[in-house]
Amino acid sequence: MLRDLLRAAADSEVIDAPAYVDGEWIRSGTSFERVGPYLREVVTRAWTPGEQAVVRALEAAARGATVVARWSPARRAGVLDRAAELAARHRDALALVIARELGKPVSDGGKEIDRLADTFRICAHEARRIGGDVLPVAGWDNGVGNTALTYRAPLGVALVITPFNAPANLLAHKLGASFAAGNTTIVKSPPQAPGVSAAVVALLLEAGMPGEAVQLLHGGGELGARLCGADEVAVISFTGSAATGEAVARAAGAKRLVLELGGNAATIVCDDADVEAAARVCARTGYSNSGQSCISVQRIYAHRSVLEEFVAVLTKEVARLRVGDPVEAGTDVGSMVDAAAASRVQAWIEEAVAEGADLACGGDRDGATLQPSVVVNPRPDATLVRQEAFGAVVAVLPFDDFDEVLAECNRSRFGLQAGIFTQRLDRTLQAWRELQVGAVVVNGSSNYRLDHVPFGGVKDSGFGRETPSSMIEDYTQVKTLIVRNLSIWGNE
Repeated sequence: MLRDLLRAAADSEVIDAPAYVDGEWIRSGTSFERVGPYLREVVTRAWTPGEQAVVRALEAAARGATVVARWSPARRAGVLDRAAELAARHRDALALVIARELGKPVSDGGKEIDRLADTFRICAHEARRIGGDVLPVAGWDNGVGNTALTYRAPLGVALVITPFNAPANLLAHKLGASFAAGNTTIVKSPPQAPGVSAAVVALLLEAGMPGEAVQLLHGGGELGARLCGADEVAVISFTGSAATGEAVARAAGAKRLVLELGGNAATIVCDDADVEAAARVCARTGYSNSGQSCISVQRIYAHRSVLEEFVAVLTKEVARLRVGDPVEAGTDVGSMVDAAAASRVQAWIEEAVAEGADLACGGDRDGATLQPSVVVNPRPDATLVRQEAFGAVVAVLPFDDFDEVLAECNRSRFGLQAGIFTQRLDRTLQAWRELQVGAVVVNGSSNYRLDHVPFGGVKDSGFGRETPSSMIEDYTQVKTLIVRNLSIWGNE
């Protein structure tokens, strides 16, 4: 299946993306087509399953949980290591699938596949570290003569719901960690990326993942709600918007949840910063994947004394970005996920300008492709400042006082990551202490992530941490064994 998917993309054919249910690739239910946002033509055909296929997938997942749990961590780790090798081997072909389905430049797509391979390796490493504890029961009189042990046991069936903006690596995080933990996993793919999702699942199966370990279903919110409410599902990992995350939580009920939701990331450029370096970093990280990242640079607060210099360098660097066909190797910025998303961001830019902001560059749109835009000094309550843009635009605002800019950053209902450019340790520590975010990046923008470092937010950015070690904890439970009248501690 993997080679069929990759060959179709390479030959510019429509990618056939079946579901994977109970060990079989199936084409049933209602077919739907994904139109590539840059190509403006059908690039993928997939199927939303009917109720019978959903029930079959749930039943297969419940049966498969026992099979997967019997695999040793070493065996599961071996599959994940082989998957990393396969991903590296097919790097460019997988990046092409991403480019065709999502308009993401192959240069960025290749980096995503590099990260996917690393993620599988990290998951393999974490699988080998799963263990438990010998409990000090003999430290209390009523525990003398007994032994107690714990280990981290798989929960059974995990449901993972992935977004379109990094469909390969985010699926690798969720599915890789779930399998490393010993669970079987139901994958609900994003409607915008059924081909990418099918390719990642096919890659794992080719690497030796047992068919019992995964079910792949394509569809939208109705399918997601149906799966969230299923009794067979023990834990749900969701990445997406805050509004959809709330719907997931309502549908899930009393299930364990990991929610990585929206962002409105701020980056602070202080008066002691290397202004040119800060501007170059913000230009590179504000428009990668057309700004469609929950930690993409959206709000930049530059100290008033360096504002003019920062904006001049930023606009110069942004003007150098090459916008065009995502399949071409030299393209920096491709298209957004669809024309409606690009139109929304363009409208927010126009609204900010009408309210008195300056448009330093960009603002034009061709279908789903929005020219990288810099909006200077918008109103603090502008939609572009307060809401998650998730597009190819950066807003630059001045500040005078460091305490005040921290407070301004915290006025957002989101709190995923922030960046700060400064040479002062006291400012670094204050920002780390006071910014209401999951992580602070020093002398870097908000848009930086290491796949083996805890990642997640606070407030409307969700809860839980999406790194394999943290996710394995979420996907497992502490299970205790008490041995009566037999003690490793002595009986006296």
